[in-house]
Amino acid sequence: MSDPLLDGASTPHPDTAEVIKRFNDAFLQRDPAKLVDLVAEDCVMESAQPAPNGAHYEGYDACLHFWQELIADPKGSFQPEDVVVSGDRATIRWRYRFGEGEENSVRGVNLMHVRDGKIVEALGYVKAGLRP
Repeated sequence: MSDPLLDGASTPHPDTAEVIKRFNDAFLQRDPAKLVDLVAEDCVMESAQPAPNGAHYEGYDACLHFWQELIADPKGSFQPEDVVVSGDRATIRWRYRFGEGEENSVRGVNLMHVRDGKIVEALGYVKAGLRP
């Protein structure tokens, strides 16, 4: 008999929740090596920058390299604000700081897809002001 708490699209998959926790921990602990086992060979990622559409990355090496460089940047840091896991999907709402004070930060969201304990898709979006 299956566990109703683990079945269905509206409930967390243990693998998804664990992968996203480990992903966030890598950024919080500033440890790029913690991502090595989390990225799928066929991972597709779209970064939030450059505006308006971000950059597109495909494959393990490209996605891993992007995230590891982001973690290693001494001027920046991520702080997850909220994480919601639903089935094999997760939403991470975050703040990225690139200096002291609120004026030196930006808020955004990543839409994540996990399959077989690996990240297969990550789409990043950022709040931005409208230009007149």
